[in-house]
Amino acid sequence: MEPDRQSSSQLGKTDFDRMADHEIRENIMSLKMLMTKLYKRNPSELKKSTSEGAEKMVNWVFNGNHNWNFEAINNLQGTDAIYLTFNEEYKGDRVLSFVVGIYTMLIKAHGGKKEFYLFDSVDPQLLYNSSRNIEIAVWKLSNTKDSHGKPFLLANEMNEKENNLSFEREFGKIIGRTDFLAFTLSEKTERSIIRIIQNVATGLFIPI
Repeated sequence: MEPDRQSSSQLGKTDFDRMADHEIRENIMSLKMLMTKLYKRNPSELKKSTSEGAEKMVNWVFNGNHNWNFEAINNLQGTDAIYLTFNEEYKGDRVLSFVVGIYTMLIKAHGGKKEFYLFDSVDPQLLYNSSRNIEIAVWKLSNTKDSHGKPFLLANEMNEKENNLSFEREFGKIIGRTDFLAFTLSEKTERSIIRIIQNVATGLFIPI
């Protein structure tokens, strides 16, 4: 639900601030949806964290009193948490590490904020870099396998019976929103973005 422009919380916001608010709010909603879907595709990962249902776990992750520090993933955030997802020695909840990594990386790229006002400053290069990192994370999700040849997490389904790319489409929405904000901000502030040619197959993330 979009906030009322006449409400007190909207005072001191420009149209660009509202656009940034909308972008991060929609991206968080997408991440919640993706986390729920990942748990339902990978129920064994959910059992590593809780005996409750996927929706309750997702609600706790996004709304709980933990400041996005989770002992189960060694309090890692950003790309460090995403790397942990694909570390074969790690035996914990890989859905948790993957989503926490993407969420905290996005928030950091947004200057540590989820709501924006007139004098807030966001670096468009960091937004752009975070989009490229999500592309790499999605590639790793689909292509990285353990020593037994099995994917670390099940996501998209492509076989003779089913062709389900819903994960890829939803991550694509996050990338598209973030890129749009990055280039809009770049034009507004006259701060050019260095377009990074990144080979996703290397699996190496760009620093945020």
